[in-house]
Amino acid sequence: MIIKTPIQGRSCLKLKIATYNVNSIRSRLHIVLPWLKNNMPDIFCMQETKVEDAKFPAAEFEALGYVVSFRGDKQYNGVAIASRTRPRKVVFGLQDDPKDTDRLIHAEFDNLSVLNTYVPQGQEVDKPQFAYKLAWLGRLKEYLKKNFRTDQKLILCGDFNVAPEMIDVHDPKRILGHVSFNPEVWEAYQNLISWGLTDIFRRHHPDEPGQYTFYDYRIRDSVGRNLGWRVDHILATQTTAAQSSGCTIDLATRLAEKPSDHAVIYARWERSIT
Repeated sequence: MIIKTPIQGRSCLKLKIATYNVNSIRSRLHIVLPWLKNNMPDIFCMQETKVEDAKFPAAEFEALGYVVSFRGDKQYNGVAIASRTRPRKVVFGLQDDPKDTDRLIHAEFDNLSVLNTYVPQGQEVDKPQFAYKLAWLGRLKEYLKKNFRTDQKLILCGDFNVAPEMIDVHDPKRILGHVSFNPEVWEAYQNLISWGLTDIFRRHHPDEPGQYTFYDYRIRDSVGRNLGWRVDHILATQTTAAQSSGCTIDLATRLAEKPSDHAVIYARWERSIT
Protein backbone atom coordinates (compact mmCIF):
# COMPACT_ATOMS: atom_id res chain seq x y z
CA MET A 1 0.00 0.00 0.00
CA ILE A 2 1.00 3.64 -0.09
CA ILE A 3 2.70 4.28 3.24
CA LYS A 4 1.88 7.62 4.86
CA THR A 5 3.47 8.93 8.02
CA PRO A 6 3.76 12.46 9.38
CA ILE A 7 7.18 14.12 9.11
CA GLN A 8 7.29 17.48 10.83
CA GLY A 9 3.63 18.01 10.08
CA ARG A 10 3.90 16.92 6.44
CA SER A 11 2.87 13.69 4.74
CA CYS A 12 5.31 11.38 3.01
CA LEU A 13 5.14 8.22 0.98
CA LYS A 14 7.13 5.31 -0.33
CA LEU A 15 6.07 4.19 -3.75
CA LYS A 16 6.39 1.90 -6.74
CA ILE A 17 4.52 3.04 -9.85
CA ALA A 18 4.36 1.27 -13.21
CA THR A 19 2.98 2.10 -16.63
CA TYR A 20 2.08 -0.29 -19.44
CA ASN A 21 0.47 0.12 -22.83
CA VAL A 22 -1.42 -3.17 -22.70
CA ASN A 23 -2.76 -3.01 -26.28
CA SER A 24 -6.05 -4.58 -25.09
CA ILE A 25 -6.33 -5.33 -21.39
CA ARG A 26 -8.44 -8.44 -21.87
CA SER A 27 -5.75 -9.87 -24.17
CA ARG A 28 -2.97 -9.15 -21.64
CA LEU A 29 -4.42 -10.33 -18.33
CA HIS A 30 -2.14 -13.37 -18.53
CA ILE A 31 0.78 -10.90 -18.29
CA VAL A 32 -0.70 -8.15 -16.11
CA LEU A 33 -2.08 -10.25 -13.26
CA PRO A 34 1.08 -12.30 -12.58
CA TRP A 35 3.16 -9.13 -12.88
CA LEU A 36 1.04 -7.44 -10.24
CA LYS A 37 1.31 -10.47 -7.94
CA ASN A 38 5.09 -10.66 -8.31
CA ASN A 39 5.92 -6.95 -8.21
CA MET A 40 3.11 -5.45 -6.09
CA PRO A 41 3.26 -1.88 -7.40
CA ASP A 42 1.28 0.68 -5.45
CA ILE A 43 -0.04 2.20 -8.68
CA PHE A 44 -0.32 0.53 -12.09
CA CYS A 45 -1.23 2.74 -15.06
CA MET A 46 -2.54 1.26 -18.31
CA GLN A 47 -3.12 2.63 -21.78
CA GLU A 48 -4.88 1.31 -24.89
CA THR A 49 -7.16 -0.85 -22.81
CA LYS A 50 -9.48 -1.16 -25.84
CA VAL A 51 -12.59 -2.20 -23.93
CA GLU A 52 -15.87 -0.48 -23.11
CA ASP A 53 -16.39 0.23 -19.43
CA ALA A 54 -19.08 -2.42 -18.95
CA LYS A 55 -16.63 -5.15 -19.98
CA PHE A 56 -13.51 -3.96 -18.18
CA PRO A 57 -12.16 -6.88 -16.07
CA ALA A 58 -12.33 -4.98 -12.79
CA ALA A 59 -13.05 -8.07 -10.69
CA GLU A 60 -9.69 -9.60 -11.57
CA PHE A 61 -7.87 -6.54 -10.23
CA GLU A 62 -10.06 -6.36 -7.14
CA ALA A 63 -9.25 -10.00 -6.36
CA LEU A 64 -5.59 -8.95 -6.07
CA GLY A 65 -6.43 -6.09 -3.70
CA TYR A 66 -6.48 -3.27 -6.25
CA VAL A 67 -9.02 -0.54 -6.81
CA VAL A 68 -9.27 0.18 -10.53
CA SER A 69 -10.58 3.28 -12.29
CA PHE A 70 -11.02 3.22 -16.07
CA ARG A 71 -12.55 4.79 -19.14
CA GLY A 72 -12.54 3.25 -22.58
CA ASP A 73 -14.23 2.21 -25.77
CA LYS A 74 -14.60 -1.04 -27.67
CA GLN A 75 -11.66 -0.88 -30.09
CA TYR A 76 -9.62 2.23 -29.46
CA ASN A 77 -7.72 4.10 -26.77
CA GLY A 78 -8.72 3.59 -23.13
CA VAL A 79 -6.88 4.40 -19.89
CA ALA A 80 -6.99 2.88 -16.41
CA ILE A 81 -5.28 3.18 -13.02
CA ALA A 82 -5.15 0.30 -10.55
CA SER A 83 -4.06 1.27 -7.05
CA ARG A 84 -3.66 -0.42 -3.70
CA THR A 85 -5.43 2.45 -1.96
CA ARG A 86 -8.62 4.11 -3.17
CA PRO A 87 -8.03 7.52 -4.75
CA ARG A 88 -10.00 10.33 -3.16
CA LYS A 89 -10.76 11.79 -6.60
CA VAL A 90 -10.66 10.57 -10.21
CA VAL A 91 -11.11 12.81 -13.25
CA PHE A 92 -11.09 11.82 -16.91
CA GLY A 93 -10.05 13.91 -19.89
CA LEU A 94 -8.82 17.39 -20.57
CA GLN A 95 -10.81 20.46 -19.59
CA ASP A 96 -11.40 21.86 -23.08
CA ASP A 97 -13.07 20.17 -26.03
CA PRO A 98 -12.63 17.55 -27.23
CA LYS A 99 -12.01 16.24 -23.74
CA ASP A 100 -10.73 12.83 -24.88
CA THR A 101 -11.80 11.12 -21.68
CA ASP A 102 -10.31 7.84 -22.91
CA ARG A 103 -6.82 9.39 -23.20
CA LEU A 104 -6.25 10.92 -19.77
CA ILE A 105 -7.06 9.86 -16.23
CA HIS A 106 -6.08 11.92 -13.19
CA ALA A 107 -6.19 10.25 -9.77
CA GLU A 108 -5.71 12.13 -6.51
CA PHE A 109 -4.35 10.34 -3.47
CA ASP A 110 -3.83 11.92 -0.05
CA ASN A 111 -0.47 13.41 -0.94
CA LEU A 112 0.15 12.52 -4.57
CA SER A 113 -1.36 13.39 -7.94
CA VAL A 114 -1.02 10.76 -10.68
CA LEU A 115 -1.85 11.44 -14.31
CA ASN A 116 -1.90 8.61 -16.83
CA THR A 117 -2.06 9.49 -20.52
CA TYR A 118 -2.24 7.95 -23.95
CA VAL A 119 -1.08 10.70 -26.31
CA PRO A 120 -2.38 10.48 -29.90
CA GLN A 121 0.02 8.72 -32.26
CA GLY A 122 -0.42 11.14 -35.16
CA GLN A 123 -0.52 8.74 -38.14
CA GLU A 124 1.50 10.81 -40.69
CA VAL A 125 3.18 14.21 -40.41
CA ASP A 126 1.13 15.62 -43.29
CA LYS A 127 -2.22 14.53 -41.84
CA PRO A 128 -4.55 16.42 -39.47
CA GLN A 129 -3.97 13.75 -36.82
CA PHE A 130 -0.37 14.90 -36.43
CA ALA A 131 -1.38 18.53 -35.91
CA TYR A 132 -3.91 17.24 -33.37
CA LYS A 133 -1.12 15.36 -31.56
CA LEU A 134 1.06 18.48 -31.33
CA ALA A 135 -1.90 20.53 -30.07
CA TRP A 136 -2.80 17.77 -27.59
CA LEU A 137 0.63 17.95 -25.96
CA GLY A 138 0.14 21.71 -25.63
CA ARG A 139 -3.30 21.22 -24.12
CA LEU A 140 -1.84 18.77 -21.62
CA LYS A 141 0.64 21.44 -20.51
CA GLU A 142 -2.23 23.89 -20.05
CA TYR A 143 -4.03 21.27 -17.95
CA LEU A 144 -0.98 21.05 -15.69
CA LYS A 145 -0.68 24.83 -15.44
CA LYS A 146 -4.33 25.26 -14.47
CA ASN A 147 -4.56 22.46 -11.92
CA PHE A 148 -1.16 21.95 -10.28
CA ARG A 149 1.96 23.62 -8.97
CA THR A 150 5.48 22.55 -9.81
CA ASP A 151 6.27 22.09 -6.10
CA GLN A 152 3.52 19.47 -5.68
CA LYS A 153 4.06 15.72 -5.56
CA LEU A 154 2.96 14.83 -9.07
CA ILE A 155 3.70 11.98 -11.50
CA LEU A 156 2.67 12.01 -15.17
CA CYS A 157 3.15 8.75 -17.01
CA GLY A 158 1.96 6.75 -19.98
CA ASP A 159 2.49 6.22 -23.68
CA PHE A 160 3.47 9.62 -25.04
CA ASN A 161 4.19 8.39 -28.57
CA VAL A 162 7.38 10.48 -28.48
CA ALA A 163 10.96 9.26 -28.52
CA PRO A 164 12.59 12.47 -27.26
CA GLU A 165 16.30 11.82 -27.88
CA MET A 166 18.52 10.28 -30.56
CA ILE A 167 19.40 7.44 -28.20
CA ASP A 168 15.69 6.64 -27.76
CA VAL A 169 15.38 4.83 -31.10
CA HIS A 170 17.47 2.05 -32.60
CA ASP A 171 18.14 3.76 -35.96
CA PRO A 172 17.77 7.53 -35.64
CA LYS A 173 18.90 8.37 -39.18
CA ARG A 174 16.32 6.11 -40.78
CA ILE A 175 13.52 6.86 -38.31
CA LEU A 176 13.94 10.66 -38.35
CA GLY A 177 10.78 12.26 -39.68
CA HIS A 178 8.37 9.75 -38.12
CA VAL A 179 5.40 11.25 -36.24
CA SER A 180 7.02 10.16 -32.96
CA PHE A 181 10.56 11.22 -33.86
CA ASN A 182 10.95 14.58 -35.55
CA PRO A 183 11.76 18.19 -34.59
CA GLU A 184 8.12 19.30 -34.36
CA VAL A 185 7.11 16.58 -31.92
CA TRP A 186 10.33 17.06 -29.92
CA GLU A 187 9.50 20.76 -29.55
CA ALA A 188 5.94 20.00 -28.42
CA TYR A 189 7.17 17.40 -25.93
CA GLN A 190 9.89 19.66 -24.55
CA ASN A 191 7.32 22.42 -24.16
CA LEU A 192 5.32 20.03 -21.96
CA ILE A 193 8.43 19.07 -19.98
CA SER A 194 9.33 22.73 -19.49
CA TRP A 195 6.36 23.15 -17.14
CA GLY A 196 8.59 21.56 -14.51
CA LEU A 197 8.86 17.84 -15.20
CA THR A 198 11.79 15.42 -15.08
CA ASP A 199 12.16 12.18 -17.05
CA ILE A 200 12.80 9.68 -14.26
CA PHE A 201 14.26 6.99 -16.51
CA ARG A 202 16.83 9.43 -17.91
CA ARG A 203 17.60 10.67 -14.41
CA HIS A 204 18.83 7.18 -13.55
CA HIS A 205 20.13 6.21 -17.02
CA PRO A 206 21.30 9.57 -18.40
CA ASP A 207 23.32 8.50 -21.44
CA GLU A 208 22.43 4.85 -21.79
CA PRO A 209 21.45 3.86 -25.35
CA GLY A 210 19.53 0.77 -26.37
CA GLN A 211 16.87 1.08 -23.65
CA TYR A 212 13.43 0.80 -25.25
CA THR A 213 9.79 0.30 -24.24
CA PHE A 214 8.23 -0.40 -27.65
CA TYR A 215 9.11 -3.14 -30.15
CA ASP A 216 7.14 -3.32 -33.39
CA TYR A 217 5.30 -6.60 -33.99
CA ARG A 218 6.05 -6.28 -37.70
CA ILE A 219 9.83 -6.50 -37.26
CA ARG A 220 11.18 -10.03 -37.02
CA ASP A 221 12.76 -10.72 -33.61
CA SER A 222 12.65 -7.02 -32.78
CA VAL A 223 13.37 -7.60 -29.09
CA GLY A 224 16.21 -10.05 -29.69
CA ARG A 225 17.79 -7.61 -32.16
CA ASN A 226 16.94 -4.68 -29.85
CA LEU A 227 15.16 -2.74 -32.60
CA GLY A 228 13.01 -0.60 -30.35
CA TRP A 229 11.80 2.84 -29.34
CA ARG A 230 11.51 4.53 -25.91
CA VAL A 231 8.10 6.18 -26.10
CA ASP A 232 6.62 5.27 -22.69
CA HIS A 233 7.70 7.62 -19.92
CA ILE A 234 7.37 8.31 -16.21
CA LEU A 235 7.72 12.03 -15.56
CA ALA A 236 7.53 13.82 -12.23
CA THR A 237 7.88 17.24 -10.74
CA GLN A 238 11.52 17.97 -10.06
CA THR A 239 11.57 17.43 -6.30
CA THR A 240 9.54 14.24 -6.65
CA ALA A 241 11.86 12.92 -9.35
CA ALA A 242 14.97 13.81 -7.36
CA GLN A 243 13.85 11.54 -4.52
CA SER A 244 13.28 8.50 -6.78
CA SER A 245 15.60 5.54 -6.30
CA GLY A 246 15.39 3.87 -9.70
CA CYS A 247 13.52 3.25 -12.94
CA THR A 248 13.42 -0.03 -14.87
CA ILE A 249 12.10 -1.31 -18.19
CA ASP A 250 10.88 -4.88 -17.70
CA LEU A 251 11.60 -6.55 -21.05
CA ALA A 252 10.23 -9.85 -19.77
CA THR A 253 6.74 -8.44 -20.29
CA ARG A 254 7.50 -7.90 -23.99
CA LEU A 255 8.99 -11.39 -24.30
CA ALA A 256 6.01 -13.14 -22.73
CA GLU A 257 3.61 -15.28 -24.73
CA LYS A 258 1.16 -13.15 -26.76
CA PRO A 259 2.62 -9.85 -25.49
CA SER A 260 1.72 -6.25 -26.06
CA ASP A 261 4.12 -4.44 -28.37
CA HIS A 262 5.14 -2.39 -25.31
CA ALA A 263 6.98 -3.35 -22.12
CA VAL A 264 6.20 -2.37 -18.54
CA ILE A 265 8.31 0.46 -17.13
CA TYR A 266 8.30 1.22 -13.41
CA ALA A 267 9.89 3.67 -10.99
CA ARG A 268 10.64 3.33 -7.28
CA TRP A 269 10.86 5.57 -4.26
CA GLU A 270 12.49 3.57 -1.47
CA ARG A 271 12.78 6.54 0.84
CA SER A 272 9.89 8.78 1.68
CA ILE A 273 8.91 11.56 -0.69
CA THR A 274 8.66 14.58 1.58
